[in-house]
Amino acid sequence: MCKKLLKDPQALVGLVLIVLVLGVALLAPVLAPNDPKLIDTTGKYLPPGGRYPLGTDQLGRCVLSRLLYGARYSIVISIPTLLALSVIGLLVGTVSVCAGKKVDFTLNMVCDVFIAFPALIIAIAVIGVLGKGIENIAISVLIATWAWFVRVVRSYALTEMGRDYILAARISGCNTMKIVFQHLLPNIIPQFLVYVSTSMASAIIMVSSFAFLGLGLPAGTPEWGAMLNDARTGLYSHPELLLYPGLCILLTSAGFNLFGEALRDHLTPEETSL
Repeated sequence: MCKKLLKDPQALVGLVLIVLVLGVALLAPVLAPNDPKLIDTTGKYLPPGGRYPLGTDQLGRCVLSRLLYGARYSIVISIPTLLALSVIGLLVGTVSVCAGKKVDFTLNMVCDVFIAFPALIIAIAVIGVLGKGIENIAISVLIATWAWFVRVVRSYALTEMGRDYILAARISGCNTMKIVFQHLLPNIIPQFLVYVSTSMASAIIMVSSFAFLGLGLPAGTPEWGAMLNDARTGLYSHPELLLYPGLCILLTSAGFNLFGEALRDHLTPEETSL
């Protein structure tokens, strides 16, 4: 399947964008020409060139350096959060289906309560209680979106539980735990990976939204959403300061969405052909 994905233009473009962002995040200290937090009020709004390839912002900070380091904050927060959400979703979602009607009904009701509120509102409320910090942003995203992951896994599990191979496993004497870990999860995970890939874009946008609203990260943090917020003061005189971080968010989100959609087409060809 990997060879088929690499031959798919959509998957290839998405993968290139993902690798590019990950590479920038890892190599930011090497690639950045200046300290992203260094303030020089005598050199604010300098044009691109020389020491500052993309110019400086309203505080004289290097725009390129802040863009490069901004990838780090988006990736560092989003990837661990999605890993935790994946584990919670897979475990709770499959348990909900296999543990009986009462457990399934209870977990389903709890998920309904969380899904009834916009994820961003829940996350903002959690940050308001916990305070600023990268860890608190991750926790807020986790609390705000775990129900969606559980609901998706539950829908996959319900479909798979009606398959013949599950019935055959039960007839052969497999207990619930064996059915879940040896039969159910291996057939759910490929579909779930598609959802995780597209959810990465949502997580990055949510993290940037927090920074744009001035929540979660300390003031002056080189993060794309924070850069958008800072650039509002020069909206008409220096619109390029809005364009740079906006493009970074757009391209990163597009990369994960393109790859996730291509992955779905290859993993579930029978669904996409309908």
